[in-house]
Order: sequence, then structure tokens, then C-alpha cells
Amino acid sequence: MIRLLATGAYLLNGTELIPDTEEMKAVLTAKLGGQVPSKEEAAKNTIAYSILESHNTSGNMDKLKIKFDKLTSHDITFVGIIQTARASGLEKFPVPYVLTNCHNSLCAVGGTINEDDHMFGLSCAKKYGGVYVPPHQAVIHQFAREMLACGGGMILGSDSHTRYGALGTMAMGEGGPELVKQLLNQTYDINMPGVVAVYLTGSPVPGVGPQDVALAIIGTVFENGYVNNKVMEFVGPGVASLSADFRIGIDVMTTETTCLSSIWQTDDQIKEFYEIHGRAGDYKELAPGAVAYYDGVVCVNLSAVRPMIAMPFHPSNTYTIEDLNANLMDILDDVEKRAAVSFGGAVDFTLKNKVRNGRLYVDQGIIAGCAGGGFENICAAADILKGKFIGCDEFTLSVYPASTPIYMELAKNGRLADLIQSGAIVKTAFCGPCFGAGDTPANNAFSIRHSTRNFPNREGSKLQSGQISSVALMDARSIAATAANKGYLTAATDVDVNFSNPKYFFDQSIYANRVFDSKGVADPSAEIHFGPNIKDWPAMCELPENLILKVVSEIHDPVTTTDELIPSGETSSYRSNPLGLAEFTLSRKDPAYVGLAKEVQAAEKAREAGESMTEALPELADVLAAVQAAYADVSAENIGIGSTIFAVKPGDGSAREQAASCQKVLGGWANIANSYATKRYRSNLINWGMLPFLIDGEDLPFANHDYLYIPGIRSAVKEKAVKVTAYAVKDGRLVPFTLGLGEMTDDERQIILDGCLINYNRVK
Repeated sequence: MIRLLATGAYLLNGTELIPDTEEMKAVLTAKLGGQVPSKEEAAKNTIAYSILESHNTSGNMDKLKIKFDKLTSHDITFVGIIQTARASGLEKFPVPYVLTNCHNSLCAVGGTINEDDHMFGLSCAKKYGGVYVPPHQAVIHQFAREMLACGGGMILGSDSHTRYGALGTMAMGEGGPELVKQLLNQTYDINMPGVVAVYLTGSPVPGVGPQDVALAIIGTVFENGYVNNKVMEFVGPGVASLSADFRIGIDVMTTETTCLSSIWQTDDQIKEFYEIHGRAGDYKELAPGAVAYYDGVVCVNLSAVRPMIAMPFHPSNTYTIEDLNANLMDILDDVEKRAAVSFGGAVDFTLKNKVRNGRLYVDQGIIAGCAGGGFENICAAADILKGKFIGCDEFTLSVYPASTPIYMELAKNGRLADLIQSGAIVKTAFCGPCFGAGDTPANNAFSIRHSTRNFPNREGSKLQSGQISSVALMDARSIAATAANKGYLTAATDVDVNFSNPKYFFDQSIYANRVFDSKGVADPSAEIHFGPNIKDWPAMCELPENLILKVVSEIHDPVTTTDELIPSGETSSYRSNPLGLAEFTLSRKDPAYVGLAKEVQAAEKAREAGESMTEALPELADVLAAVQAAYADVSAENIGIGSTIFAVKPGDGSAREQAASCQKVLGGWANIANSYATKRYRSNLINWGMLPFLIDGEDLPFANHDYLYIPGIRSAVKEKAVKVTAYAVKDGRLVPFTLGLGEMTDDERQIILDGCLINYNRVK
């Protein structure tokens, strides 16, 4: 059902694919009458190129400086973003900025913390001229689809699933500092990304939904990095067979491929979407040029896709439900092996005890959020459950419509009643189940979810407390089929159902009567509401000339997620408190990290105060002696003391900047990695003044708790060095090895030199 081309390809008239191979050159030449454009020229005919070109301010399409049309954040991220921008001189939001409240909506953890953040957001929308969407009105991405997206536009969001390509909007999810730059009229600086076509043919069979198609793609492209940091452009004759909601459901999951962004060709289906939402003027027809060149092609035969499941603990761990049922014990054995790697033996994990009479029993079903909470998904689930009952055993089902307008229409057309009668609980718009702040299953329970991720701990379990549950990702249709069978895993294609496909009617008055919209007019006299948990960022010094780093965590998992670097769930209540949140850093992956980092930080604080570093950290005396034996000029005036972690491939998953900033708050100066899973995590490191070091291979010249010395690092960054010589301090000797810095823009280097983006803007 999914096939990857080993080469690039030309797309003729948006329909005919010609692979860029020797044997196909003659075919291409004949079809074009001998007038074959170069790859470089044909690449300019992609939809992605035209949108990037129209938003690029550099005048150089190899080195982009993008200004976005609109920004959006939710209540885990907007406080930190606005606080950072305020510290850098923010006076007014220069572009429309929407603050939604869909992550900490419940206001149930930490006293007044969450509602204080909401009131901060409302007051800032008034003061700086923004839009404020109250809790339970809409999840961030559904509001953006309904009210922000526009054909040919670009939106930047501080959530990794900022994807509106199906509506003709190129959207990107980044860490908060990238939004800060936009708020300060700076730019988003990247090299021109590669563009990979997702060439769709055929049409889905009944019972197959968007999550099935998305998981099939993710399972094919994630591990080999086929679309890593590239733009996925959805084209081909199969696009026309998909409704707007179906396309949106695939599109939002492109984040899990580690691509940079996505864009789709548009047509009357998308035109109708804008008309339904009262924004017909925001539609724009988008299509590739007559001859477009793509750097790769993901060929998807929609007709061959079958109901899928992504088993724990990653969206790429995919199988068809049919294959899972046919090879159940073997696949469950593989999941146990993956768990052993991820959990390091901290808990005993198995799903084999969920097998009853040869079938896999599920404890919980969730249909929710930006991926699952769409109108068509929920209506299809309701069709399957109509007249059926989920039973009175362990299995439960919760459904979260993605916005209040969707909820209202479900009430009007009767699907809400069908769901409630079946035993499902229908709740308000909320992202909690997606990141561990809602519907946490029981210990050892197994949950199936139409949501975005199934990383370890993402559903809310805590290894350090001996609590473990797990999540598999599925489409709403197969979740409903499983619910109809009272918790026994069932593909939607195996049930007899007539999908009614009701028409959607959007009620604009719901937002008009409840959402605060400044219409872009700032009110400087408005006072910002500060709760006691909202704290300013601590002072951060500039990069010293030389660094001594202690390795305080060493992670050899194939990929380390941002959820492991800074856990989600109840920790989200502290996202407005840098010091409070930092206490949770790596807490579920390496509980020793925070204490070790603080010990090293004590030495740096002593140095900055003019006190003895070695009294604060006695073990540093031998390290300094070894360093000064080779570098006699090293002193407290030209050296910094900090911590670092090693991870094979850190940064998969969420855009949350706190995965990096919490390390910096605890005295981190660097990460060392074989590679970085996403551009956004590496950008987060840089924006918080941390060095994104690269090292070849996992046969490291250092180990956890070792000290490293990096001489002349400030000069190396300033002089645009690509590699630096570092030393592991071993038994009083300095053992050399090489670290890479990777490509950085001049501004990124200056941010690191200044110590963080806040300092950089203060200097400017």
C-alpha cells in the first residue's frame, strides 16, 4: 500500500509521475517534446516552493528568512513565549496571534496555577492585540483550521502538530523562541528544504479512516528518515477521493514522520470547507506546475490501505490489525523487547495478559484532539456504535470533539445521543489525553486512541512510581468497532455498518459570542494578570571562552523523545515557572539527572559570584588541575562550568522548548548527539544558548559522570568553526576527541555567544 521511490521524480500536470531514472529519461523527453527543464527549474513548480518564495524576505531561495502570516499557541506555551518577548521589548503583536486554552483546561492540578495562566493570556491578548480562546472552546489546531487557515498562507505554532496543509496553508510547529522572533519582527531562518511528493492513488475502502492512512505512511518513512526536515506535498489523482476532514486527519499526523511541514493540492472539497466556515475568500486553488520535480516520492495506494494499529511505544511501530491478530503473540513479544530498552528494567511490562481466548482485549478507547476529534471521525464512530453497547466490564470509551461548534452539530444531528446511549462519555474540547493530563488508564492497562502519539509515559503513567500503562494508536472507526465488541480488538472493516456521512453545519455565533478578538488593536493601558506561579526567566550568562562540562546523563535509546527530556502530564502546570518545571527534567528517564546537574551548577554559581568553585564542587579540583597542566592560562575568569547529556538521537516529538530550556536553567551548556531527531529540538537548544554538539558513533570517548574540557569554544563559535577539539578528563590526563557543531546561521551563532535568545535581543 506504500512504496518509496529510490530517486526523485517529475510530476506532469499534477497527475503523471515519471521517476528520475535512466530508463525513464526517454519517456520524459518524449512526453515533453524534448524540452525537459532542469531539476532546479522544475523544483520551483512545487506548491511548497511558491509558498516559501512568497514569504521569504532574504532574496535568496537557498537561505530562507521567513515571516509568517499568523501565530498560534496554547496554554502550556504562551506564557513562556510572551514572557520571553516582554523581556526583549515586546510592545504589540505584529501579526495575528491566537492564544488557545486546550492543554491546561481542567484547572485541576496545582491550585490556581492553570487558571492564572489563562487570565495572563486574556490580559496579554488585550494589551498586545491578540485573540484569546477560552478553555473547552476548541483545541488549538481545530480553531486554526476553522478560523485562521488560508490558501497560500503560512502559520507558525508552538505545538509540534501545527499542520494545516490540507487547507492550503503551510504550517510549522516550533519551540517558543521561534515565535518570539516573529513577535519581535525577526525571521525564521532555514535552508530551502527538500520537497517530497506524497502521490495518492485510489480511494479508501469503507471502514478505513485518515489515521489508518497516516500510520501506514509513518510506519514506512520514520525509521529511514525519508522525509526528515523536508516538506511533504500531497498530490495525485487520489486526493480528490478524500473529504476535507479526511485530508486534515492525515495531514496532522505528518508531524510523526519528522518532516518540516506539509502542503496539499486544493480543490472544490477545500473550497467548500472555507464556504461552510464563512470564509470563502480565504480559499485559494493550489496545484503544482505543469512540470514539477520532487526530491522523493511516497506512493500511496489508498485502495490498499487497511485498518492500522501503532503498537507501543511509537507511532511508527505499525501493523495492520489483521496482521496483529494473525501474529499476536509474536508482536506482543516484540513490544516487550521494546519496553525493556525504553524502561531499562524499571518495571515489568507485558501485554500478553491481555489476550483472552486468543483475542486482544483493550481496557480503554479514546477518540480525541486535533487528530481524532473531527466531525467525520466522530460521526463514523457513532454510526458503528448506533444501537450497540460498550458493556459493563473494564472497557471504557471517551470522545472529545475538537471544538464546541463540532460538539453543537453532533448534538443537533443526533450523533451525540447515539454515542451516549452506547455507553461512551462525550467530553469537551481538550488535548489532555494526548499528553497525559486526562483519561490516564489503570496500572498495566492498555488504551487504544485516535490521538497523535503513544510514547512511553505519554498517557500519564510514572515509571518512578512503578506505574505503567500503554497506548496504541488507531482510527476512530476501528476504536468504535472495538467498543461495539466490548473491548476486543476489531477492525472497522470487519463490522457491518452503513456510514451516513452527514453534512456539517458550522455555527459562527459560538466563537463570536465567546472568543475575545482584539481585531489587532493593542491596549497599552491594559494590566497583565500575573499569578504567583508565573516567574521570569533566571539570568543566563554569555558563553565563556572555555568550558568544563560534566556528563550527567547518557542515553543510548535509538530515539529520545521530548516527553522523556521533560515529561508531560501534571508537569504542564509548571510551564510558566522555569525553576519549578526544571525539577522534572528527565525525571521519568533518568531520575538522577536533576541532582547531578544542580551539583555542577553550584560550582558555576560560585564562579560567577567570585567564590571558590572547588569548595562548591570538590571533585572539580582534580579536573581543573589536569586542565591547567595542559592549559596554564585557564582561570575562573575565562572558563565556565556546566553539564551536558549524551543521547543518540534526541528531540523526537513535541515542539516544547522546555525540553531544552529546563536543561539550561539547571546549568546545561550543551547536548552531545549522533544526530538530532528534529530541526525544532536543535533550534530550541540554540535559542536557549546550548551548543548542539555532534559526535560520530556510539563508541564514546567518555562515559556518564566524566568531565569534558572544550578549549576556545567561544572563539570557535565566533569564527564559524564546523568542528572543535574536546578532551575527556581521564585519570589526570586529557584524551582528545572531535565534536561537530553543524551548520548555523550568523544569528544562531550570536545567540549562543550571548547565552540565549533573551540576551541576544537585549544586546540588539
